[in-house]
Amino acid sequence: LNKQQLQMLKERFQAFLNGETQIVADEAFCNAVRSYYEVFLKSDRVARMVHSGGCSANDFRDVFKKNIEKRVRSLPEIDGLSKETVLSSWLAKYDAIYRGEEDFCKQPNRMALSAVSELILSKEQLYEMFQQILGIKKLEHQLIYNACQLDNGDEQAAQIRRELDGRLQLAEQMARERKFPKFVTREMENMYIEELRSSVNLLMANLESLPVSKGGPEFKLQKLKRSQNSAFLDIGDENEVQLSKSDVVLSFTLEIVIMEVQGLKSVAPNRIVYCTMEVEGGEKLQTDQAEASRPQWGTQGDFTTTHPRPVVKVKLFTESTGVLALEDKELGRVVLYPTSNSPKSPDLHKMIVPKNSQDSDLKIKLAVRMDKPPHMKHCGYLYALGQKVWKRWKKRYFVLVQVSQYTFAMCSYREKKSEPQELMQLEGYTVDYTAPHTGLQGGRMFFNAVKEGDTVIFASDDEQDRILWVQAMYRATGQSYKPVPASQAQKMNPKGGNVNTGISPLYTDRGQKHGMDEFISANPCKFDHASLFRLLQRQTLDHRLNDSYSCLGWFSPGQVFVLDEYCARYGVRGCHRHLCYLNELIEHSENGSVIDPTLLHYSFAFCASHVHGNRPDGIGTVSVEEKERFEEIKDRLSSLLENQISHFRYCFPFGRPEGALKATLSLLERVLMKDIATPIPAEEVKKVVRKCLEKAALINYTRLTEYAKIEETMNQATPARKLEEVLHLAELCIEVLQQNEEHHSEVRPNCILSCLQAFAWWPELLAEHAEKFLSLYSVDMDSALEAQLQDSWDSFPLFQLLNNALRNDTFLCNGKFHKHLQEIFVPMVIRYIDLMESSIAQSIHRGLEQESWQPVKSITNSLPNVALPKVPSLPLNLPQIPSFTTPTWMTSFNGSATSEDLFWKLDALQMFVFDLHWPEPEFAQHLEQRLKLMATDMIEACVKRTRIAFELKLQKTNKSTDLRIPSSLCTMFNVLVDAKKQTAKLCILDGGQEVSGILYQQYHSKIDDLIEETVKEIISLLVSKVVSVLEGVLSKLSRYDEGTFFSSLVSFTVKAAAKYVDVPKPGMDLADTYIMFVRQNQDILREKVNEEMYIEKLFDQWYSSSMKVICMWLADRLDLQLHIYQLKTLIKIVKKTYRDFRLQGVLEGTLNSKTYDTVHSRLTVEEATVSVTDAGGLQGITMKDSDEEEG
Repeated sequence: LNKQQLQMLKERFQAFLNGETQIVADEAFCNAVRSYYEVFLKSDRVARMVHSGGCSANDFRDVFKKNIEKRVRSLPEIDGLSKETVLSSWLAKYDAIYRGEEDFCKQPNRMALSAVSELILSKEQLYEMFQQILGIKKLEHQLIYNACQLDNGDEQAAQIRRELDGRLQLAEQMARERKFPKFVTREMENMYIEELRSSVNLLMANLESLPVSKGGPEFKLQKLKRSQNSAFLDIGDENEVQLSKSDVVLSFTLEIVIMEVQGLKSVAPNRIVYCTMEVEGGEKLQTDQAEASRPQWGTQGDFTTTHPRPVVKVKLFTESTGVLALEDKELGRVVLYPTSNSPKSPDLHKMIVPKNSQDSDLKIKLAVRMDKPPHMKHCGYLYALGQKVWKRWKKRYFVLVQVSQYTFAMCSYREKKSEPQELMQLEGYTVDYTAPHTGLQGGRMFFNAVKEGDTVIFASDDEQDRILWVQAMYRATGQSYKPVPASQAQKMNPKGGNVNTGISPLYTDRGQKHGMDEFISANPCKFDHASLFRLLQRQTLDHRLNDSYSCLGWFSPGQVFVLDEYCARYGVRGCHRHLCYLNELIEHSENGSVIDPTLLHYSFAFCASHVHGNRPDGIGTVSVEEKERFEEIKDRLSSLLENQISHFRYCFPFGRPEGALKATLSLLERVLMKDIATPIPAEEVKKVVRKCLEKAALINYTRLTEYAKIEETMNQATPARKLEEVLHLAELCIEVLQQNEEHHSEVRPNCILSCLQAFAWWPELLAEHAEKFLSLYSVDMDSALEAQLQDSWDSFPLFQLLNNALRNDTFLCNGKFHKHLQEIFVPMVIRYIDLMESSIAQSIHRGLEQESWQPVKSITNSLPNVALPKVPSLPLNLPQIPSFTTPTWMTSFNGSATSEDLFWKLDALQMFVFDLHWPEPEFAQHLEQRLKLMATDMIEACVKRTRIAFELKLQKTNKSTDLRIPSSLCTMFNVLVDAKKQTAKLCILDGGQEVSGILYQQYHSKIDDLIEETVKEIISLLVSKVVSVLEGVLSKLSRYDEGTFFSSLVSFTVKAAAKYVDVPKPGMDLADTYIMFVRQNQDILREKVNEEMYIEKLFDQWYSSSMKVICMWLADRLDLQLHIYQLKTLIKIVKKTYRDFRLQGVLEGTLNSKTYDTVHSRLTVEEATVSVTDAGGLQGITMKDSDEEEG
């Protein structure tokens, strides 16, 4: 990816987030893309890496994949939809966003162009690539290509042989003159010569092993065996492999095409004629038959032969008509002697006719095509004279035969012979043009082949033939000297001198015209190939780093192929190659390019192995220059690696390239080794890495503060602004550590800096790095906290943020910075709790003094936003407790404002301290114990004050049936109920903790006992109050006791008045009033008191006490008969009381107590007595169960 593509990518993702694309996505995917866009795509570190060419499209996709894998793992399971399906769907949508609205038809072409460098290229593609790399124009390439005959395999093989021969000569010259490079030891000089020879021998053997093209289907070329050590160096006769005549047998294919016969007159037109053809020594073929008037055929015959000079015979026959004729009559014949150089086109040949034939001008048109086997390099007629072969000067037919890549033979053949008459092996000979020899008759253009102890003179009939022969033999001999005709040498170098010209005079002239003659005529053996290779490799690397592939410094396969070939062909030492490569890679890396450390490691290991004598490529000599350059490279590489480790967050952003940081550390360990075999002690590596990580902490924090612009705001900002900036900086610091974990670390849960995977060997170094990083932050944090006003509590979120990030980390929890953080906030927490305790205590005191005891039902709407009240005696504003979720115990509110406020404050304070998650166990336990004890004391005080207020309020109520229990008493009852519930939450510690030497459960049981006793007391007080009302009713009934004056008066008055008017039945209003009193107070208690259990206890005691009072009242009148009106009232009160309390849930055992049975029996007896003595009776009022009664 380049800079423009990154910008386009940002725009596409921004368009998706703005809803401008057609891609359908859910909220979770949109959140993942938004996080990816904000954190990764917009990162300046990623932008720098893209600019340096180190980011590929695959890197971007991998980062997104890792991001969504964490998100998808945290999602809940959905039936029928696996998380793998979600991941695949999200990645498909990412790919759609990445591609945008591109034309998919054009994409494959674009990709092919960008990836072309990664393919195995053809020769033409390699030419084109290196023209770009070296800045060679197309025309210049074409001139060199044609002049050097790069399309001619024979010429190229010959050129390689000449170059290898030149390298051997240079090695021999160096050995003679003792001009060696400077080696680390003198013994390496002779070894160096042997290495040069060995490398050339290896190439010769490789060339020799290449098969030579065969001449025919049945021809098998013998492969010659040679001694690799000396055969190519010692060219004396005693070491030569002598060829036999059978080694150079050739195979040819001949095509004979007979077209027509002209001038046939001796045969009647309607006679049948035909032709036969044969290669002497082989089979005979015949054409089709034709009429003599039209002797045309076009028939082809195919023959194979091993004769370089075959004899072809073609005869014309006519069918004999005589009865006794045994053979057809021959009309004519022609004998041909074709060679591989003969014309291939049809031609007329005069036929030899029998004597007395009328066809004196008989001709036949035919074509004879004789192929040239691939290993027959040239053929033709020459004059020759030698000392060992061809000892007579005469014209012979010669063939230049290639037996193997290094073995050629000059052979002379006779007609109809497969084996040569004589042959000369060309190895060791030097061919050149010569002046005419006046003493020899025949031949005009001379050249010779010279060897120690032998000279062979050749001559041809024309100049062009001589040039072709010299060129063919020049390729075969492998000589370094390039023969030049005298006329051409004079033309190109009129001033005289030896000029090594190009191969083709035509292209040499053109090259001279375009200024290329210097390159065309150059001798490769005379160049400094080490310097040329350095230039070639540098320009190839520059080209590679600028192509569209993110290569990280690796060459493409085609580039590696060319560089390997160059080194092998021109003897570039492997150590020199890798030293140059390292130098270029380090230079690019220092300039900001992303280089794969594995590549650096490979080249460095090769050089280190070579310098320390391990022979990675078989080369045992080590030059002083190589050793000095290696030490220089080693120092530069060490500095580079230390710098990269110090800048690991910026050199390897988001863990890209993958595994690069780990490879960098591995390479650093290798670089620090003193030699190749002795491993460096772990402590030394650890020391270097520690130093780098210390620098990394400073670099990371410095860039972070520059990004956040902390220095600008911290100097002149208000305390609140400083705290805000430090809080923001803390978030950035935590994000840095989390990114280190996510993109550079092993997978380890709940660990911010759990160990960069690369640094996994030294986790304590990572802890030191993090502590150093946080210690730099602590300077700004301390400065901001010191600027805060006294008793300002706005800094607690800072503690929570940092503590939550550090407390779960194995290495950072209770580390140096973490302890420093605790030391700062311990006094603040204690001071805060002290003030809150005083505030709550005073709010209880003041609140209960002014309490109206009205039930509070709407306080929860504003509870989370209620600020703790300002305490008049304290010169400060207490902080507003942070908002929290409404507890379940606040679902119904019938307590007082003071109690509700108390419980909420205690709960909020405990939640606040709990959310601090104090990391030091002892202090955390101390805080918990203190808050629990505080809650216990506060609730105890509230309960006692409520008990006193309840009793006072109850005393002020009247004792008549008009009594209705006030809501304030119910509120007090609910306060005790809530207190009972809250103690379970606010006052209980974990089991086993001790407070002041005693188990906390014992301390906590006191408040439980207090609440229970208080509830019992207020139930008793309330029951006593309602029972006193019953006692008042009974006291009114006492007026009707038998024998009293009031009873007699009332009875007489009623009876007298009843004669004249309807007198109300006495006692019924009293019973109805009391029953209404009971029912309404039952409803009030049932509605306004929250605890069912306490209501049941209250009703049980109320019923039992009521029955007891009635029973005692009746017992006092055991000897008296109840007045009719007393009886009617009591029956109604008892029956209604029984029914009402049964409806309120009083159990049967309580309802049917002995007391009730006694009352029931007495009233039943009294009812029976009245029914006998009083005719008027009870007017339907009876103790019998009946539903007919009203009310």
